[in-house]
Amino acid sequence: MRVGLFIPCFIDQLYPEVGKAMVTVLRRLKITAEFPAEQTCCGQPAFNTGYWPEARELAQRYLKVFDGYDAIVCPSGSCTSMVRNNYPQLLGAATPVTANTFEFGEFLVRKLGVTDVGARFPAKVTYHDSCHSLRELRLKDEPRQLLRHVRDLELIEMDQAETCCGFGGTFSVKFPLVSFAMDEVKIESIQRTGAEYVISADSSCLMQIGGGLRRKKFPIKTISLAEVLAAQ
Repeated sequence: MRVGLFIPCFIDQLYPEVGKAMVTVLRRLKITAEFPAEQTCCGQPAFNTGYWPEARELAQRYLKVFDGYDAIVCPSGSCTSMVRNNYPQLLGAATPVTANTFEFGEFLVRKLGVTDVGARFPAKVTYHDSCHSLRELRLKDEPRQLLRHVRDLELIEMDQAETCCGFGGTFSVKFPLVSFAMDEVKIESIQRTGAEYVISADSSCLMQIGGGLRRKKFPIKTISLAEVLAAQ
């Protein structure tokens, strides 16, 4: 299987450790992945704010860069959903490249049939379902299957696991007060679990949640699914 790595802009610029963790897990599974240096943004910010011609240019570039790969793996449900669900609308048709783009946890469980990656993470954790992963990619049990096989990890479900954190990319900029109020609901739900960490497949959500936790001075840390799975 020829596997390509798609690293979103915010992972590249703000959370490079997430991309590295994904590679660590893939190598542990004896999967060699390539990073095409020509890749750029998936175009989601432009698409969501109405700049479709600009987003289309980025989509066409993505198809060219990742042409020929059997699977393209991305540590972000949001960017994966942009490619798989919005590119067909933007470009007029689905392609093998869009169909073969997978969120990391989805790739492990659905494509490889792997739920145990040999990870160990001794902590109490809770999981945040990001909107794009849950509602657009239909990923609910897959990340939990992976977490249930992590040694010494205790998963405690929060009562607002499926509630939006309020980030939504440009939504948090356009409607900051609404975004803040939504984050408050999520933060309080996380705090009630007594967890030490909150995990998500989307680092953009964790950025929003992390800010809320710091404002409340809650000693709960944020960590990506990939980083947990890379731990030993």
